[in-house]
Amino acid sequence: MAKSKKIQVKGIEITIIQDDSKDFISLTDMLRAKDGDFFISDWLRNRNTVEFLGIWESVYNPNFNYGEFATIKSQAGLNNYKISVKEWVEKTNAIGLRATAGRYGGTYAHSDIAFEFGMWISAEFKIYLIKEFQRLKADENNRLKLEWNIQRTLAKVNYHIHTDAIKENLIPKELSKSQISFVYANEADVLNVALFGFTAKQWRDANPDKQGNVRDYATIEQLVVLSNLESINAVLIHQGLSQPARLRQLNTIAITQMKSLLTNSQIKKLP
Repeated sequence: MAKSKKIQVKGIEITIIQDDSKDFISLTDMLRAKDGDFFISDWLRNRNTVEFLGIWESVYNPNFNYGEFATIKSQAGLNNYKISVKEWVEKTNAIGLRATAGRYGGTYAHSDIAFEFGMWISAEFKIYLIKEFQRLKADENNRLKLEWNIQRTLAKVNYHIHTDAIKENLIPKELSKSQISFVYANEADVLNVALFGFTAKQWRDANPDKQGNVRDYATIEQLVVLSNLESINAVLIHQGLSQPARLRQLNTIAITQMKSLLTNSQIKKLP
């Protein structure tokens, strides 16, 4: 379930949606800082913008439609050419931009892309945007540290209960050959399988009475490892490793890091 937060950048309130451990910033809110009568489509028609989006998608989106992207890139910058965010997403299967309706309606972009959009507004706005975003993340990290300390204290009080929970839930299981060879729909599920042993859909099917997704019910330790796996997976993608090869490495790393985060007394009885 997506969660939203607000930041203030030069007097403008900007919504940030946090979905599957990723931050999407409202370009609709940011546009109010642009002097003059402009639209997001004006930014999207710029050739430099299209090139940046194409590179970002090639790094993070295995389902990116390069054929449609090539067509758009060849027309970008022409006086008579314009494309909306909805058209961009539908044609290229992009994941970095999204147009949403409902409670948090508007156009949102992954934080990497939102910073680039901020530069289109002004260099000053981009700097303040990054500053406020970093402040938000620092506050979140401090909250996680506090929760982590509380969890560790409770673990000492309820040692046996906690140890049993670790045996059953926390230490990831080594994946089978069939799991490693299976091609998953998106990179978020690669991380889910590496850490939890199942995809988001498999978790929802097994827990129809629960709201949100598996990450909403993860422990602090699991969320820390998940964050590390995201960064490591990006590096492995850059290196050109196949999805099965990356999944194997990520699963091994998840097992090692989860054991490291837990005290020796908590894992000494593990098989």
